[in-house]
Amino acid sequence: MKPIARMLNRLAELPMLLAAATLFILMVLTFADVIMRSTFSAPIEAATELTRIAMAVIVFSALPVVSGRANHIVVDLLDPLFHRLGIERVLEGLVTLVCGVLLYWPAMRSFDLAARARSYGDLTEYLAIPVFYITWFIAFMTLVTAIAMALRGAVILFKPDLLRGTHD
Repeated sequence: MKPIARMLNRLAELPMLLAAATLFILMVLTFADVIMRSTFSAPIEAATELTRIAMAVIVFSALPVVSGRANHIVVDLLDPLFHRLGIERVLEGLVTLVCGVLLYWPAMRSFDLAARARSYGDLTEYLAIPVFYITWFIAFMTLVTAIAMALRGAVILFKPDLLRGTHD
């Protein structure tokens, strides 16, 4: 099982590298835009458009990794109660599995919206980037997130010892 875990960890580095590179590009873009705006009164026209695209790439690149590793922000007000009742693991597994299954619908809807944007020929305002590329990326990463969460929920429910060391 260790080779599979090692492969999954290596695979998880790719979207995080994409998110990190995009964040760096966004930082450089913002710096350049501020300098151009302040010094030359000539802002970068497409900065808002590029910022929107970059934010989508950052969020949806990191989403499968954060979901697969259960690094979400959580509110644990009822955890002591669930712990006393002994249903903590079962509840977490069910919630994670259900969330993974439910993410299938937004992913499929995003694929539909990407197909519609492609058929309409939708382009971004300044740079004329086809919108369907970004929407396909969002749809694909949402689907990957759904699969990661569903698998994690199933592992928590049926084989929790596989997560020892990675699960609190």
